[in-house]
Amino acid sequence: MSGFGVTRLLKERKAWRKNPAFGFVAKPAKTKDGALNLMVWECYIPGKIGTPWENGLYFLRMTFGDGYPLNPPQCKFEPALFHPNIHNSGLVCSSLLDQDKDWHPEITIKQLLFGMQQLLNEPNISDPAHFEASNMYCKNRKEYYKRVRAQAAKANSRK
Repeated sequence: MSGFGVTRLLKERKAWRKNPAFGFVAKPAKTKDGALNLMVWECYIPGKIGTPWENGLYFLRMTFGDGYPLNPPQCKFEPALFHPNIHNSGLVCSSLLDQDKDWHPEITIKQLLFGMQQLLNEPNISDPAHFEASNMYCKNRKEYYKRVRAQAAKANSRK
C-alpha cells in the first residue's frame, strides 16, 4: 500500500478512537503475531432502530487495497446476509463502493459504516446482487421482513 494510504488509515483510526459512532465498532484486524493490520478492518454495524434489522449486530470486514483511498475498500458481511445488494459470498454491491459511481477518496470509514447501515434497510433494487432476496423484497415484502428479523435475532445471539 502506498504511504498515502497507510497515512490515511492511521488518521482514520485516530479519528475513530477519538470520536466513535455509538453502537458501531471499527478497528484494524490483528495479525497472528498480534500486530495491527491496517489493510483489514473488523467492523460491527447495528441494525437501525425501527427497522426489521433492529437488534442485530452485523460483522463487516473492510479490506483496503494498494489504491486506497483513490479506490474504495472491499466490504464483506460475515456471515453473508440475505439482502438484495449482498452477494451470497457476503460481498456488498453498492454504488458507494464503486469508484465509477459514488466513491470519493474523501469518504471516511465512519461514513461508509453509516452508508452500509442505511443500505440494509434501503436496498437498491435497480442493481441487485442477490436475486432471490431482491425478488422477495419486491414481491413479498412481508416474507422478506420476516426473514430479515430472523437474521437480526441470529446476529443478536452472536454478540
